[in-house]
Amino acid sequence: MLKVGLTGGIGAGKSEVSRLLVECGAVLIDADRIAREVVEPGTPGLAAVVDAFGPDVLTADGILDRPRLGSIVFADPEKLALLNSIVHPLVGARSRELEEAAAEDAVVVHDVPLLAENGLAGLYDVVIVVDASPETQLDRLVRLRGMTEEDARARMAAQATREKRREIADVVIDNDVPLEELRRRVREVWADLERRAHAAEGPSRPPRE
Repeated sequence: MLKVGLTGGIGAGKSEVSRLLVECGAVLIDADRIAREVVEPGTPGLAAVVDAFGPDVLTADGILDRPRLGSIVFADPEKLALLNSIVHPLVGARSRELEEAAAEDAVVVHDVPLLAENGLAGLYDVVIVVDASPETQLDRLVRLRGMTEEDARARMAAQATREKRREIADVVIDNDVPLEELRRRVREVWADLERRAHAAEGPSRPPRE
């Protein structure tokens, strides 16, 4: 099994890259999707979030109001750290369960938005960073996700810098390009991952410092 960590700044297009990798044959473990699952109604995760941030982070239907919670935590590093301390252990446990269920010869791609921020690079055989300019990120967040420019900039600022993400990368995928060029690059990366997977029968890459 080859364990791949896939990350990138908000609006960099990481989800599109993960989709293309799945098309190539990767097994995807999506931390964002799992993060939503562990705070669904009735879960201990949601109860812990409400205890920490109050009932105002729930909708009238008892569902987590993500825009409301986001407006609270992305403007306050301490509150963001508190939220992460609740959600990340739950996401980690579920991710390990899914990884253990994958085939022994699989290329397992962990889509992890905060890989750089949480110092997780050493958990993976290969780290892929999807990179885009801050201007591209801002445009996508405002134009495609409907965020205000202020909210978009706050979310970008709450993440690791572009330089910090690139420092941990074994592979960088430039996503300031048209879709067809991105698709070509992902196929190229996939061929490399398959080669690494076949060679991974020997010792794993030593952990990062």
